[in-house]
Amino acid sequence: MPETIGDLAHEVRAKNAGPFWITMELFMRNAAGYDIVADEDFLNPSVVAELYRVDAAGVRMFRIPSLNVVKISFPRPVSQGSLHDRDMHAGQHHVPLALLEIPARP
Repeated sequence: MPETIGDLAHEVRAKNAGPFWITMELFMRNAAGYDIVADEDFLNPSVVAELYRVDAAGVRMFRIPSLNVVKISFPRPVSQGSLHDRDMHAGQHHVPLALLEIPARP
């Protein structure tokens, strides 16, 4: 089976970043895993936009090599607590990202 981000990470989590934003964090186990997810050819705003059906222009990515962490934020499709909000605390938004397959390595 192909490796996923979740396989390489210590933790992948999503959290509520206020009524209008969602933030996800990738806590990688080591520098090698961080190097994979921090690579802009692999994980970038366009990939996140496709996974979450949001506008790539609104996706913000923060790479923190000293902690082996990548943070990703984007505007919520609907405001928190509104009639069409399906995950008020953004607790399940991490799943598509955690299941993203890592490209085969030589």
